[in-house]
Amino acid sequence: MIVAIPLILLLLFIATGMPIAFSMAISGAVGLILIGGLDLFLGIAQTTPYENAAVFLFTTIPMFILMAELMTASNMTKDLFYASNKWLGHLPGGLGIATVLAGAGLGAISGSSTAAAATLATSAVPEMKKYGYKTHFAMGVASMSGTLAIMIPPSIVLILYGIITETGVGGLLIAGIIPGILTALGYMVTIYFWVKRKPDVAPKLVEKPSISERFRSLKTVWPALILMTVVIGGIYSGIVTSTEAGAFGAFATIVIALSMRRLTFKNTQNAFQRTLKSTAMIMTIIIGAMIFGYFLTVSQVTQDVIHIIVDSGMSKWLVLTFVVILYLILGVFMDQVAILILTLPFTFPLMISLGFNPIWFGIIVTKTAEIGLVTPPVGMNVFVASGAAGVSTSEGFRGVTRFVIADLIILLILILFPFLSTWLPGMMMN
Repeated sequence: MIVAIPLILLLLFIATGMPIAFSMAISGAVGLILIGGLDLFLGIAQTTPYENAAVFLFTTIPMFILMAELMTASNMTKDLFYASNKWLGHLPGGLGIATVLAGAGLGAISGSSTAAAATLATSAVPEMKKYGYKTHFAMGVASMSGTLAIMIPPSIVLILYGIITETGVGGLLIAGIIPGILTALGYMVTIYFWVKRKPDVAPKLVEKPSISERFRSLKTVWPALILMTVVIGGIYSGIVTSTEAGAFGAFATIVIALSMRRLTFKNTQNAFQRTLKSTAMIMTIIIGAMIFGYFLTVSQVTQDVIHIIVDSGMSKWLVLTFVVILYLILGVFMDQVAILILTLPFTFPLMISLGFNPIWFGIIVTKTAEIGLVTPPVGMNVFVASGAAGVSTSEGFRGVTRFVIADLIILLILILFPFLSTWLPGMMMN
């Protein structure tokens, strides 16, 4: 009964809208006091915040966030859409396909889905509406294309998963490449069939840029290509760690942006402030989760749950199905970072005890988080994109429905064919 009190408190705090970091910290503190007394809690509270925040691997997070913010501030991200538009915009639904391609490019250099969604909403949505594309179509494409950053390396979610579960971050980031490409292709196919069935949602553009115009547009994307090569190539080759790649990527972004004379004191300051806010939020959630995690360890809740499931004789695939459904349901109501930190102490040991590959499971969890970014009522990417484009969220949620169905199909493919997630990391380790 004592163990149930903190769990009930946690659910109550979350239901009443208390920030997840404080919900976990307070309920975890109550649990520790009930089990071991005030001295146990004070001992943990005295050491946990610093010990868990002052981890060298955590520097990967602010570095990649800073890289994304600086690219947005210097308009490098908009250059990707401009070039994609020149090459693909004349096709049926071409502006939508160009937006997906630009979203994949942003994902490969930023790792921030919300930043990618905001950028695409401000650059792609007005362009699509200008040529007669329906608003819900444009918002759906922009919102979904932004989610590609959560899978394609450098993904903040995969980095967090690696830190929490002590799985190699470099291998996880590389594992996201094939699922990320598969997802982008899935979105493009969705656009193609949507436009084929309902041509009025995406009129075909009359103008077709000349070959010279197309190649001139590529002059603007060289910074993104350099950063993509440095970050992904450096990690895959083993020349740099994921932490070093993030730091070098952020530094290279500053150098390139300054050389292009695109950074001012004001937008640089804003980029650093947004990075600081995002990092502080993530670190606060981690500290709260660690306090709650100590309660789970002391109370043996996680181990008891694992023993009950293993001893029940239930098929491991049935257990996986329940876990995936749990993540999809939580994604409807909660922030993705909070979901990872709250659930992984339970689900990760369970999945490993059942013999599942930790890298593959990381990709599955990340895919469910990707879906959660656009499902109502939380749907962070839809809210961000709608705010950036000045469009109602109802249009955004209406536009993502077909893409969510495509994402669920891709999730099933990734579950049935684990090699899509493990082949590249395996090659990297050989």
